[in-house]
Amino acid sequence: MPVTELDDTLVERVRAGDKSAFEVLMHRYEDKVFRLAVGMMKNREDALDAVQDAFLNVYRKIDTFRGESAFSTWLYKVSLNSVYMKLRSRSRHEQTEPLEVLEKILDPAKTRILMPPAGWSTRADNELLRKELSLKLRDAVEALPEEYRAIFTLREVEELSNQEVADILGLSLAATKTRLHRARLFLRQRLSKYLQGDAA
Repeated sequence: MPVTELDDTLVERVRAGDKSAFEVLMHRYEDKVFRLAVGMMKNREDALDAVQDAFLNVYRKIDTFRGESAFSTWLYKVSLNSVYMKLRSRSRHEQTEPLEVLEKILDPAKTRILMPPAGWSTRADNELLRKELSLKLRDAVEALPEEYRAIFTLREVEELSNQEVADILGLSLAATKTRLHRARLFLRQRLSKYLQGDAA
C-alpha cells in the first residue's frame, strides 16, 4: 500500500477512536519529527519535549486534517508549530543572527568571501578536524534565523523536496529556493571563517 494511502487509513482509524492506529502513526514518524526538532533546537531535552507536544497536538487536532495535502506535510506543520512554541517559551533565548546581518552577508558585492578558502579540503581530511567542523556546522545552523533553519533542516536533514518544504511552510517554491540558497551561503561563510582560522 502506498505511504499516503496507509497514512490516510490510519488517520481514519484514529478518528474512529482506534488508539493503536495512532501508535502506528507515531512509530512511523517519531524519528523524523525528532530529527526536525533537534535540527531546530540546541538540546535533546527540549527537542523531546517538542516532539511530545507535537504528537499530543496531532492527536487532539486530527479532525482538522482535511487531506488537502499529505498527512506527513500536515504533521511537519504541526511539529514546527510545537518547536516554535518551545523556542519562544524559553526564558533565555539563544542568540541568532538577525535577518539584516544575513542579508548583508549575501550582498552580491561580497560573494567572494562566501567561497571556501584555498586548502580547506585538506584540513577537513583530518578526522579530528572533521569532528570539530561538524560542531562548527551545528553552531552555524543554530545561528540561522528560525525560518532559514527550518528550511535547511527540512531540506538537508529530512531530505524533503523543495516543493514539500514549500507546502509545509506555506511558501512559494521560488521563495523556498531563495531562502534555502541564502541559508547555504550563510553556513558556507561561517565555515569559511573557521577554516581560514578566524573565530566563528
